[in-house]
Amino acid sequence: MKKLMLAIVVVGLGSTITSCKKDYECKCTKTYTGSTSSTTVSDGVYTYKDTQKRAIERCDKNDATSSDIGGEFTRNCDLE
Repeated sequence: MKKLMLAIVVVGLGSTITSCKKDYECKCTKTYTGSTSSTTVSDGVYTYKDTQKRAIERCDKNDATSSDIGGEFTRNCDLE
């Protein structure tokens, strides 16, 4: 009986110590800024199977400021 209780405690403790990995969705948008107005467009959705903390870090790495054929833009990505 003691061995069974010990096994249950060890399994329960092990599951609370390990971080839970699940799917997190990262949505990105590009905001083009002009002299008189700005335009925001969708720019991709990424799914990360990871811990929440790591998924946030990975999503944030997609943020950028640059330019393309549409002009100057700021890319902002957020975990949904």
